[in-house]
This record gives sequence, C-alpha cells and structure tokens, in this order.
Amino acid sequence: MKYYPIDESAARRAKQANSLSDYAEGSATSEYRREVDRAATLAEECKKGKTEAQQDKIDYLLDRYARRLADNMNASNRNRASCPSVMVAGWSNFPVRKKQQQLSRDDTLMREWRDIRGILDQIRAVGHGGISGMDADARERVQAKLTEREVMQEKMKSVNAYWRKHGALVGCPGLSDKEVARLTASASQSASTGRSEPPYPRWALDNNGAEIRRLRSRLAVLDAQQAQGDSEQTFTGGVLRITPERVQLVFDDKPVAEIRDIVKQWGFRWAPSQGAWQRQNTANGRYAAKQAIKAIEEVAQ
Repeated sequence: MKYYPIDESAARRAKQANSLSDYAEGSATSEYRREVDRAATLAEECKKGKTEAQQDKIDYLLDRYARRLADNMNASNRNRASCPSVMVAGWSNFPVRKKQQQLSRDDTLMREWRDIRGILDQIRAVGHGGISGMDADARERVQAKLTEREVMQEKMKSVNAYWRKHGALVGCPGLSDKEVARLTASASQSASTGRSEPPYPRWALDNNGAEIRRLRSRLAVLDAQQAQGDSEQTFTGGVLRITPERVQLVFDDKPVAEIRDIVKQWGFRWAPSQGAWQRQNTANGRYAAKQAIKAIEEVAQ
C-alpha cells in the first residue's frame, strides 16, 4: 500500500484562514493516513477467498482511492486557504464575490469526495458483480452462465407447451409442487385479465433469449482472444506481453515516477501478483499499450 503526499503548507494556510486556533503540524497527513489505513483494512478483508485477478483489482482500487483522496484533500485545503472566513477577516472590505467562488468550488470538491468514497463500495463489490475478461476463469464462468440460461429457456418453453396442451401444470415434468403452485397462480392471474397467457410470459423468454445471445457473443470474443495466444515485444526498459486475457507492461526495474504516470494515464494498473502493469486485452487495451510505449520511448531518449 502506498501513501500519497499531503500538502502540509496548504493545510496550515487553510487552518489559518478559517480558524483562530493554531494548526497542529502533520495533522492533515495523519488524517489522510488514517482514512487510507481503514480502506486498506477493508481491502484485506475483501481479498479473502478471491481469485488472484480479483485481488489485483482490489489492490488497484485501493491505490486509486489513496491517490484520489490525497488529491482531493490537497485541492480542498488550497481552496479553503484562497479566501478567509468572515470570523478571521471581519466584514470590512470582505471579498464577497471571491467567497462565493470559493464556496462553489467547495461544492464541486465535496461531490468529488463522495465519488472517491464510492471506490470503497467498488472494493466491496469485487467478485460479486460481472465477469471481467481479465479473470483467469472468465470463459468458464461465461459458459456456466450461458448453460444456465439455455436450460432455463428450454424449461420455460416446455412448461408453456405443457400448459397449452393440458390447461394445467399438475404432472408437468421437472416442476416441484411449489413451482406448480406459483406458476399456476401466475397463469391464472393473467387469465383473469381476459388474455390467455402461459405461465412464462413472452417478455420473459425474450429477455432470457437476449441474454443468451449476449453471452454467446461474449464467448466468441473470449475465444478469439484465446486463439491469439501469447506474444511479447520489447521496448526500452521492458517488455510488452499480450495474453488472451491481459495486455501487460513488464519493466526490467521499477519505473520512475514519470513513466508510472504515463502507464496510469493509459489505464494500466499495477498487479503485484503478476509483477506487471496491466489492463484487459481489448482493442482499446492494445492501442493504449502502443501509445504508452511510444511515450515511454520519448522519455527514454
């Protein structure tokens, strides 16, 4: 876990502009680190039982939280220092317009702070949401979801066919007594409106069918990436490695801050377990790698 620098000078000026009490040196940095430590504790808890790729994603989100929180705190302190409070400056010749601008900027920074807090929810959600192409078992999980949807589609069709033939669901193969009661009630409610609708309405089959088509398309993309195989290309100070799931920048040594800023700018995140900066293998990911390497080469010249 990395702490990002807090501008103590800006924090001190903000305190002086808004309070008659003295600034406690280092207090802004301490406050920042307490918040990051809480996030790190959450991240470690959320990593339990997760895959390697999911743990890498949590590490990336934690670093993003720490970096953006530092940027937000520094910007907030600079803004608060830009115009003193009435309590400190008094009403004589008070810069009202400047204060209004400061308050407007403060609202923007508060909204940004709420967004940053949302990263903690993203950390909690890792492993509970959709399937990322960077997950090592992405294809297997997509296939499992597709099979589940296909089985459900056939079940809905067969139940509706049985209903149309018999006018009831008692004895319908594959249905428990509880399902028979629930689906019969559903079909009966539809019948009461004057429309002859089966237990599973048309929209349910259409929605499930659309999801089947989406998952099949996703499998095709993953299969195409798998067919590409692994490839490597050297650049100054490192290697570009492309796997079916990832685009990775592997450096010979820890890159300097300027190069780290470049790879972050192009959407790469540090994966400690891989020893690489990486992002998902997509057309955008490969383009980002090309542009990042171009910028890295220019820095190296």
